[in-house]
Order: sequence, then C-alpha cells, then structure tokens
Amino acid sequence: MSTSAVDLSDIQLFDVPTLKDPWEAYGRLRDHAPVYLAPGMNIHVVTRYDLLREAIRDTETYSSKFDEFLGGAQQMQFAAAPEDVQQELVRINEEMIVLPPTMLTLDEPEHTKYRSLVSKLFTASRIKSQEAAVQAVIDETIASLGDATEIDFMEAFGFPVPLRIISDRLGIPEEDREFFYDAATAAASGLRLTPIGPDEMVRRAQIALDLQKMLVRVIEERRQDPRDDMITILGTSKLEEEDRLLTHGECLSILNQFLVAGHETTTSTFGWGMLLLVQNPELQDQLRGADAKLTKTFVEEALRLEAPVQGLPRLVTKDTELGGYPLKEGEMIMLRYGAANRDERQFENPDAVDLQREKAGMQMAFGSGVHHCPGAPLARQELNLGFPALLEHMDNIKLTPGHADPEAEASFILRNLPELYISFDLRN
Repeated sequence: MSTSAVDLSDIQLFDVPTLKDPWEAYGRLRDHAPVYLAPGMNIHVVTRYDLLREAIRDTETYSSKFDEFLGGAQQMQFAAAPEDVQQELVRINEEMIVLPPTMLTLDEPEHTKYRSLVSKLFTASRIKSQEAAVQAVIDETIASLGDATEIDFMEAFGFPVPLRIISDRLGIPEEDREFFYDAATAAASGLRLTPIGPDEMVRRAQIALDLQKMLVRVIEERRQDPRDDMITILGTSKLEEEDRLLTHGECLSILNQFLVAGHETTTSTFGWGMLLLVQNPELQDQLRGADAKLTKTFVEEALRLEAPVQGLPRLVTKDTELGGYPLKEGEMIMLRYGAANRDERQFENPDAVDLQREKAGMQMAFGSGVHHCPGAPLARQELNLGFPALLEHMDNIKLTPGHADPEAEASFILRNLPELYISFDLRN
C-alpha cells in the first residue's frame, strides 16, 4: 500500500471538483505518493512519468486485460436501476452480439494479431493520401459558419469535424450518418463512468444494439461490394494464422474502439486547444501563418496539457513493486497519462504552453508502448490542418460574455469540454 508522511486524505479523485480540475491533486500525488491507493476505489493510481513508462514497458507484470474494471462500473449502475429497467436492459442485452476482447484489452501475442490488421488502416501513405479530403471537411465546416462571429465552438466545429472524418474513413452510408453521430457520442459517454439515470441507461443500451445491427449490415454489404474504406478492410481481411475472416463480434469490438478513438480524442483536443488560444491570445498571432513545425508543437502541447484520455487501468499479474511501492497479484493500477504529462521531472514548466519545447512529442496522450493508439496519425493530421484553418478565419478570439466559464465534464477516463462559447472577428 502506498504510504506518505504527508496527509493526502483530502484527495478524493472521484469527486466532481477533482475530476474537473485534477491538476493540484495530481501534483501532490506525484510528489508524495506516486503510486497511491485511492480511498474507496481499490485501485492504485500512478501519476509519475517514469513510473508510467516502467509499467507500460513491463507488459508481463502489468496486463491490459482490464475488462472487469470497465464491466464492474457498468454492473454497479445496473444493480442500482429499478427492476423494470433491469428487465429491459436484459432484454436488449440478449439481442446483442457479445464482443470479444481485441487490441485495447489484450496482451501479446493475441494483441498483435488484431493490431497488425488495424495497422493497415493507418499507414503513413494512407494517411497522406487522405489529407485533401480531411482539409476539405475542415474548410467546408468553417465555410458553413458564414458571417457568424459568436459560436459554440464545440457544436459548430469541435464535434462535427472529427465525426464526419471518421464516418468518411469508416465508410458509413450517408443515410445512416445522423444515427451514427448519436451512437458515437453515446459510446464515448459510456466510457466516462459518470452516473446516469435509468432512462439514459436504456437509451444508450438501445442505441448500442441498433448500432450493432447497422454495422453488421454494412460489413456484409462491403463483403459483397468492397470499397476503399475501413469497414471493407476489416470485413474482408483474414487472420492469417487462423485463415479466417474476422467474426462480426471481432469487427464490432474494433469498430467500437474506433468510435471513441476516432472522434472523442480529436474533438477533445480541438476544444482544449481553442481554449488555450483564448487564454493565451499571443499564441493566435504566433501560430497564424507559422510554419508547420510550430503548429505541430502547439498540437503536442495541447495534447500534453489536456490529455483526452486521462488514464487507463492495468492488472497486476504477480507480486511486485513499482517505484518502491508494493503491489499484489490481482490488484489494479490506473496509469494517469494526464498526470504524467505535467510531471516537472520530465517537462520543464509543465503547466505552460511552450512552442519551443523540444520534448513536446514525449507526451502520453495517445498512450505508449505496444498499446500506443494506432489512430494517432489521423488525429494529428486533423489537428495540424484544423488549427491553421481556424486561425485564418478568426481573429481576436475570446470567450463570449454571458456564458459560464468553460469547464471539463466530470469523468475519470475521458477529459472533454461539452461546450465552448467564443466570439471573434472575421479575417476574410
């Protein structure tokens, strides 16, 4: 168990104020208990950069088979629901395809057999070939703003751009797009592990079932009529060592991960990046018309400062020590990427945006090691194209008066801005 001479009993990582603004708590934990058994959580929270790297590299001791952690949170919500709601959830669940673990919650060698298929979707040449299409979505979305000088940035740009791009890449039919957007948002909401009411539980479950049915239909259509999209590649690729196509369940499991990784992380960083531009107005002029290298550093800094995935668990497979703190077989640790990204031992002046930071790319927003997010190149492409286009359209970007100060949604896994009201002058 983690110990410290400093009293840390007031740190409540699951409390809403801490979830929305965790930085002071992260700093105290890094300094005094970098492996911290959080009260009432039964999980050791790891906050220091070097210890995260150590755990990430030791995949034999720290397993990615953490399905039970996510399932446990959902089971608690189910148990608290009224009986009639439980019955409806059971009915919906009986219709659903059981999703096997793929990639995110697998260790080697099982992880690699799926990862090798997914890697085909994000090769450097494939990402580069899609650059014009990504730029077109960004430009069309900005053009749709017209002469507006006050917007909810998340509603007008942050949400729709990544959703449209991942829909295009996957190959979602136009007639299914509106439903797909709702389903993708619901899928991300399920990972936030925030309490929801019984009606919302049923709504999300029904959307998940309807999404499965829609995706299975499209998978079968692509197997009959292949196209140049991700669903075609997944639906027609074979696991070579088993000489078979992916099952519907395997395809759905991978696609579910794309729903979150393909839009939620990029949406989040568009929002936090725009807020950084508002809070540091000098950055607007520094980045406007700047070379691509400076924009790339800004994007890395936005990812570092506001990691869209704040952390993921690992399962301890044997008695061990991490940073001198004892851990027992069967215990869970939580790797807090958001805390590691602000570790002053790794990043000088870690709470500030530094466009000259040489180690900006060392941030962990996309994870690290064998589980590094395969879609990171697509997310970076969208962000590196999006911010220059926004700055060419907008000048003197500020928060719109009369709205509440922007704040993160309370979530232990994801970190996002639900809304961001800005005003600006038009440049063209």
